[in-house]
Amino acid sequence: MSAKVRIAEKAVEILVKEPDGLRHSVLLQNLKNALPGIPINTLRGSLVGLVDFRPLEVYRPAKGLFQHVRFREEEPPVATRARAAPAPVREEEFYASFAEYLTEDLEECTKCIPLGGCAFQNKWGTPDVIGIRKARESDIVKFATEIVVAEIKIDPRSLITAFGQACSYRLFSHRCYLVIPKSSQAEDLARLESLCLAVGLGLVLFDSSNASSPSFSIRVRAARTEPDPFYLNRNLKCVEERLFD
Repeated sequence: MSAKVRIAEKAVEILVKEPDGLRHSVLLQNLKNALPGIPINTLRGSLVGLVDFRPLEVYRPAKGLFQHVRFREEEPPVATRARAAPAPVREEEFYASFAEYLTEDLEECTKCIPLGGCAFQNKWGTPDVIGIRKARESDIVKFATEIVVAEIKIDPRSLITAFGQACSYRLFSHRCYLVIPKSSQAEDLARLESLCLAVGLGLVLFDSSNASSPSFSIRVRAARTEPDPFYLNRNLKCVEERLFD
């Protein structure tokens, strides 16, 4: 039996016991432990072509992730999605806790408030959370005030919509975060992470089933961009008293 076949069979044997799949580095380490007589470079080379060599048993749902095909997540049919049960909690229940997370944990804001609804009164929508980052009196170097916003989604089926909304908020903000359930499919998370890195959005994952302890975790830091002054000032007039008191 060739080394390539031995490596492939051992990889399949390992992956069939891992419903969530394994990252490349973890699978490589497992193979190294299981097949000590095979050089590490041979193991690496076999992993590169593993999916093509055993396509009926192994696939890659996301970059750097290997998974057995029996655990492949299938999209439910449209009719099933339409009849899905409503979420046990409301998105609004996470607004205040994420505002606190932006201020206290990420320190992206000096003040942050829940918003949502139709506060901006236009079809481009209103962010769920908005905050400001201002220089403090104690700061030696004073920087310009920044506006930070966030779009929160608890339904993993609405990630594309959420991404589009977050992109539109960059019209009037310096930094924007997309906040989505950590229970989202691995492939969706990987794609969103790449998209957020490409366009400068921040990405935060959280436990959408637990409003009292969401366990927010940063995946991508938001990059600073320059908003359009017209839309920035027009929207801030709607929340000026609450945000700049």
